[in-house]
Amino acid sequence: MAFPSPRDVAQPVLRQGRRKRLPQREKGHVRDIRGEGEQTMGKTSAGFWTVLGVMLLAGCAHQPQLKVDNSEQPYRIGREDVLDIAVWRDPELSRTLPVRPDGFISMPMVGEVQAAGKTPTELAESLKQGLQPYVQEPRVTVIVREVNSSRVFVTGEVANPGAYPLRGRVSLLQAIALAGGFTDFANSDGIVVIRTDANGGQIPVRYSDLISPDGGQELILRPGDTIVVP
Repeated sequence: MAFPSPRDVAQPVLRQGRRKRLPQREKGHVRDIRGEGEQTMGKTSAGFWTVLGVMLLAGCAHQPQLKVDNSEQPYRIGREDVLDIAVWRDPELSRTLPVRPDGFISMPMVGEVQAAGKTPTELAESLKQGLQPYVQEPRVTVIVREVNSSRVFVTGEVANPGAYPLRGRVSLLQAIALAGGFTDFANSDGIVVIRTDANGGQIPVRYSDLISPDGGQELILRPGDTIVVP
């Protein structure tokens, strides 16, 4: 019986070793493809968030900005105010009423009447029209007994953020002082006043301009204004 020579035995082993190297190259090639795919996805994700951030900043930049108007404005009745309503020669209809949280008051014969947002004169005219079917030539007077709705709000980097009553003419500097002043991290030149009246919008304010020797234009606050200190 003939036995195989050492050379014949070594050749299959070498061929098997050569075959085993091919899958290793293929696996490495697969790993390279996966790595390139992960890098591509990472770049795509980063680009998406960059574009989204630019879009958000552009949207903020296009918010309506208002011009400073410090002219005197007539007082408008607000929620939780207390009103004295007098009907001439009719004491049964005259009474003291609080404005409800929904902005309405209730009057005999007239029913529900919107009070919030109106001046006392406008509300008196509305009541007069409502009483005309029941009272001959009604004369109505509205007086604001208690002012409870006139507030401003200060938020952001101030010592004591919150709501503060608005009594008379209060400037932006005075409101910031009421809130305890700026914190150490405040961007005092990035203040924004958000106004919520009929011509609502945003008023950007630089603190350095307000206190400059040139005398920057002061901003007189209105009821409902919100001061944001970033």
